[in-house]
Amino acid sequence: MNEARPLRAEPTSVADSSARIEQSLQIEREPGSYRDRDGAVFYRDGRVFRYLSPTALGNWRALEQAPFFQALRNQRHVVETRSVDPLAEGLELGHWAGMLEHARIPFISYPYEWSFGMLKDAALLHLELMKSALSADMILKDSSAYNMQWQGAQPVFIDIPSFETLAPGEPWVGYRQFCELFLYPLMLQAYKGVDYRPWLRGRIDGIPADEMRALMSSRDLLRPGVLLHVAAQSALQKRYSGGKQNMRGALAEAGFGKALIERNVEKLTRLVSRLEPANTETTWADYDRTHSYDDAELNKKIGFVRQAASTRRWRLAWDLGCNTGTFSRVVADHSDYVVAMDGDWMAIEHLYRREKARDGTKNILPLVVNLADASPSQGWRGQERKAITERGKPELTLCLALIHHIVISANIPLADFIAWLAGLGTSLVIEFVGRDDEMVETLLANREDQYDDYHPEVFRELLSAHFDIKADQPLKGGKRHIYFATARGQA
Repeated sequence: MNEARPLRAEPTSVADSSARIEQSLQIEREPGSYRDRDGAVFYRDGRVFRYLSPTALGNWRALEQAPFFQALRNQRHVVETRSVDPLAEGLELGHWAGMLEHARIPFISYPYEWSFGMLKDAALLHLELMKSALSADMILKDSSAYNMQWQGAQPVFIDIPSFETLAPGEPWVGYRQFCELFLYPLMLQAYKGVDYRPWLRGRIDGIPADEMRALMSSRDLLRPGVLLHVAAQSALQKRYSGGKQNMRGALAEAGFGKALIERNVEKLTRLVSRLEPANTETTWADYDRTHSYDDAELNKKIGFVRQAASTRRWRLAWDLGCNTGTFSRVVADHSDYVVAMDGDWMAIEHLYRREKARDGTKNILPLVVNLADASPSQGWRGQERKAITERGKPELTLCLALIHHIVISANIPLADFIAWLAGLGTSLVIEFVGRDDEMVETLLANREDQYDDYHPEVFRELLSAHFDIKADQPLKGGKRHIYFATARGQA
């Protein structure tokens, strides 16, 4: 085994099991458990528990009392975690040494659904956790981006047993993982203007150093961090790949100490802090100033959405095609949590930055999701990463100024899209954009019109077949129509 990079089963299994169990929690699967070298994660009645091995229990006891960890808790940088008495919960320890309970994450997301700023802030938080742990002679043995989740626009670290006591001479074994899942994707977009999301979605372990090196030109070697963190690491991995050399042991024997790790963390923090995305202009990123509504019509639309959202309290709401989140914020006043999705990463970046800057309750999670090609279930047996619909179905869904993109741009049959929405069991605020609207006219201008289903009477008939229409209203002089409908059987 290449000691510079343990098998995925070791460094990411804790994160994988945590994420999987949170995913299971969201969709209320039958109880299950997942094991790793530190213990087993499982859930019961919507609560997340973790068995601990003797080693993991010892690390937890040291961590729980550490001042730096208390500070991280107070800042909500780590998921709330507590020791529990198994007997009090009607559970048995068996051969395990202890048990923890973790707070529930409202909605699981993955790095290939995050905007640049989200991935950057998650990377910086990981480095901050490393720095804090090192100050107490502890370390994070894993550096997976999947160890990060979100409470609204605030990143939170979920893999608590990843904290362990730092042994003398021990290197940072998670450095390679940090590069592959945090640094290289950020560099790819900052230095090459290439969207990293397809790369992370296509390879669950991130971007390998040799592939990242192949993407860097000779001129790129002069960019900050490329020579050290890409070229040098690629060469080092090639040297030790397939051999019997114990790289980890060699570093320890050479006197690899905490000070070296601290310097590396400081350098990475400065490097990541300076990275900014290239090519940041996209078609819809300026939507707040270029939408086709005048102020009166926009206020009418906002009022309709607010009235529909205020009919009850929603546990989870989705805003599909949210753009920069104007209506996400309206619904957030009446929802415990809102997942705001759009295929335009820059629009999501704008929304993220705004939500990050807000004071008070933060209950909007911005995600980069193209509904026509949404994140699938993947990983081992399709269980490591779940499809978007398997992580928690919405009670209310917004589809505003979206359906013409779904039917005309993505060539998805209208009936199929309405049936998919009905399958979510959700109430719905949906806007039909007519053929005489300038947005639809633009879409149809340079393509053959094969969209016989795209007519208002067909839309209403399909909507009525799956939902109970509670309210509707014309917009823009009848060029558009907005509906509030509930799933059959809902009040």
